[in-house]
Amino acid sequence: MNVTQANNARVLIRRMPVGAPTIDDFELDVKPASTAPGPGEILVRTRWLSLDPYVRALMSGRHFLRMPQPGEVMPAAAVAEVLASRNDRFSVGDRVVLQTGLQSYAISDAAAAWKLHPEHVPESTALGILGMPGMTAYFGLKETAQLRAGETVLVSAASGPVGSMVGQIAQQWGARAIGIAGSDEKCDWVRKQARFDACINYRKQDVGARLKELAPNGVDVFFDNTGGALQHLVVTGRHLAMKGRVILCGLIDQYSMKDAPPGPNLGALMACRGRIEPTIVYDYEHRREEFMREVLPWHTAGRLAFEEDVAVGIESAASQYCRLLRGENFGKTLVRLPW
Repeated sequence: MNVTQANNARVLIRRMPVGAPTIDDFELDVKPASTAPGPGEILVRTRWLSLDPYVRALMSGRHFLRMPQPGEVMPAAAVAEVLASRNDRFSVGDRVVLQTGLQSYAISDAAAAWKLHPEHVPESTALGILGMPGMTAYFGLKETAQLRAGETVLVSAASGPVGSMVGQIAQQWGARAIGIAGSDEKCDWVRKQARFDACINYRKQDVGARLKELAPNGVDVFFDNTGGALQHLVVTGRHLAMKGRVILCGLIDQYSMKDAPPGPNLGALMACRGRIEPTIVYDYEHRREEFMREVLPWHTAGRLAFEEDVAVGIESAASQYCRLLRGENFGKTLVRLPW
């Protein structure tokens, strides 16, 4: 298709969601694509779009990044192809990862864009285990948790792109991995494909009782992707080992709440001399090459399992995002544009 004749399909925020988002909170807008990048800019056609829970926190105004407004394009990262470039770092035909929003075409200043590695196969992994989720797991364990061999790691949302990488990286470094997920299917995948030592179905099992069986001396690291009741149980239920660490990564349980819930009673941390600390992947962008050097060989050797939940076409993006926020996804949630 000649890009000068192309239409740009965009998912706009029609209104700010109240509670869990619905498809009526979004609208599909189609208009001629902008085709003339300015100095330092690139024009890209998106190939894969990432749907991420934290975007709901953006829309609630409880995230440190800018709050989008009604009428704007829904925020999203993408794998995209460069169609035109006035930026010395990128050439026509390059495959890049950048923030485009949920749309077919975008013009960007490319300030935070980066090129795919030849071993990003399939290229969608650049939005998953070999992209921001993988880096979150890697640096969250290495720097924030300062994980040591022989320790036990507990991770919520264990079948997701961050959670599954947390457990797999922990095992590569000689630690033990216990996952928490929301279905037997997800737990089976976590145990059999991602090779965790164990996985607890929080919808069917008594999480506290299972933790006492699986980690009678407590867990050394709780990598928390959900917040809410699970965080409260682990912290106040005395499931942390001596000098245990809670790594705050995601709070999906509260993203759709009108007001943030009250926090847990943290007195239990005094008994185990524990700590709670957030991990923010943007703090480690300058170390992306370090991450790739260690993790890419694991991927090419087939030592990293991953699952993707893919919808096709920009028109399916809103419903796919709502599925994600309802917890109906399995793996990294994506939209593929069928060019």
